[in-house]
Amino acid sequence: MQSKLLHTALAAALSAPLVAMAAPTATQPDEVDDSFMNSMVPHTTHGASRSDGNGTGGRFSSNALGVDSLANFSGYFYEPGIASYGGIQFTWPYTMVGSVPSRDDDATTVIGAPIVPVIIDLRNYDGSPRYYTLPDGTQVRMILDPTATVSTVLNSPSFVPVSYGGHAAQFDDAMMRAQFKGVASSDWHTLLRPTVKATQTMVLIRGTYRYNVYPDGHLHYVLVDYNTFSNELFPATSTDTSTPIGAAENAGDITTKDMSTFLFRDTYLYFNGNPSDCCVIGYHSYDTEPGDSSNGWRERRYVMNYSSFITPGVFRNTSFLDVVALSHELSETFDDPFVGNSTPVWLSPNGNCQSNLETGDVIEGLPNAITTIVSKGYTYHMQNEALLEWFAGANPSPALNGAYSWPDPTVLTAPAQLVYTDCATPFVF
Repeated sequence: MQSKLLHTALAAALSAPLVAMAAPTATQPDEVDDSFMNSMVPHTTHGASRSDGNGTGGRFSSNALGVDSLANFSGYFYEPGIASYGGIQFTWPYTMVGSVPSRDDDATTVIGAPIVPVIIDLRNYDGSPRYYTLPDGTQVRMILDPTATVSTVLNSPSFVPVSYGGHAAQFDDAMMRAQFKGVASSDWHTLLRPTVKATQTMVLIRGTYRYNVYPDGHLHYVLVDYNTFSNELFPATSTDTSTPIGAAENAGDITTKDMSTFLFRDTYLYFNGNPSDCCVIGYHSYDTEPGDSSNGWRERRYVMNYSSFITPGVFRNTSFLDVVALSHELSETFDDPFVGNSTPVWLSPNGNCQSNLETGDVIEGLPNAITTIVSKGYTYHMQNEALLEWFAGANPSPALNGAYSWPDPTVLTAPAQLVYTDCATPFVF
């Protein structure tokens, strides 16, 4: 049961698809034509030395009490700032993925990372299969299948070690080591072990989606009502197998010990029933289910993300491609698996104003938000991330090379600008 769908969402503006020939003229009210896309605006669901140290290390503890989930540890940082409720707060606890970072512990934590491809199946009002009719009368079944992208995802830097400063590592392992350089052993690692699981299907009834097609009538992308999408993704009960997450849980394809990805292709979400209020391309969250005697009656948390693989020609920003959504959501999951890490209210260079440890939201939309990394001969588009030191106000930063962002340290060159809840008045303590 999705008793707690707290999440972060990544969004971007759509533009006219870049195809070799003109797409068919829109013939149905819910078909999105190219001129509609030209006016899209980005959306998101949100996000000098200081006294007393602003430390990011200190005391750590292992695994959240009373919770059956993936390996995690807790710590805190000290930084006077404004909490989301408007009051001053000094200490900010956080929970992250992996084992406790320590100079005395060379632990390598391996996290299962199942990938569940999800097919979008568009239906008519009566639930019957929907077809797109071309001018010559040819009918094309309206489904959006991500399975052809799975091998590309598996070879991405999120799962395949590449070189960072001469040391090969998975993307998020290197990020975690960068931000805990001052307290962790040189052999401390948190690794993802990907596996591909059974493909699931999400059926959408006409009226809850919009679509765009290629010239041959096959779907290019689908825009889905946000609430509908989430209700169709998460199970209503622990035995519900009608949704992708519920089916994967009950089949044992994903477990509470995993960081699970539900992989879509070009499936973007809009708010308030308004297709112009889009487009979310990914979020991370967890599904909560009750415990029983087999796990000591602990609450079960299935940590997951929904991410769209992005094909060329969808977004105005041509660097929004392939795994940028997935890299954003996986990195944020490492730093905030239970979507509950609060921080002082911050105002980032991209104008986002939030009070949570959402590392990609700080940077998304900036001119240098995305970095390209070659893996297995393919150029991947990965999201740069804000490090813990940025949120903690550490000055200088104790992270690798004194950085506040990773892997490109030039994106953020100073700690967070703290503000009051009006997101305009600077906070000075």
